[in-house]
Amino acid sequence: MIPSRAIRLAAIILILVFTAGCDQATKHLARTKLGQGGSAPPPGRFIEFTLAENPGAFLSLGASLPGVARSGLLTVGVSFGLAFLLAYLIRTPRLRWLPFLGFALIWAGGISNLVDRFVRHGLVTDFMLVRVGPLHTGVFNVADFAVVVGLLLIVLSLRQGKGGDYVC
Repeated sequence: MIPSRAIRLAAIILILVFTAGCDQATKHLARTKLGQGGSAPPPGRFIEFTLAENPGAFLSLGASLPGVARSGLLTVGVSFGLAFLLAYLIRTPRLRWLPFLGFALIWAGGISNLVDRFVRHGLVTDFMLVRVGPLHTGVFNVADFAVVVGLLLIVLSLRQGKGGDYVC
């Protein structure tokens, strides 16, 4: 178990600084180096760098919603959800390290994408695409990757039988 609220808060701050710092730095590089519509496939074409300004959520979900609804859902709604997640992380002393880390990565990735929404008028900068043969992902960013890793850690913790060790 995580021993104290102070240690949980310090861990959350460190995870936020590293996740959001890397995410915002790589987004800035993508905007400056790739420019609008630019693409840079490296040798081997496993990862392709292409700039996309996403008005929606993961995989552009919600991008076609009217502006007011999209703004309400993806800024106000997400802000409240992230505030509740932060409170949960700080106030739940029985949360084990693996799900704690998973939820903290989800929170930090969400915060970094939320910063984009506020600063970039509702848009989130995406710039990476993974290709394996004919298969490929959607365009994503470091914050999205942190959210996916966080979800995988939570699933892993549930598979290890630790799911009952945290209180909702």
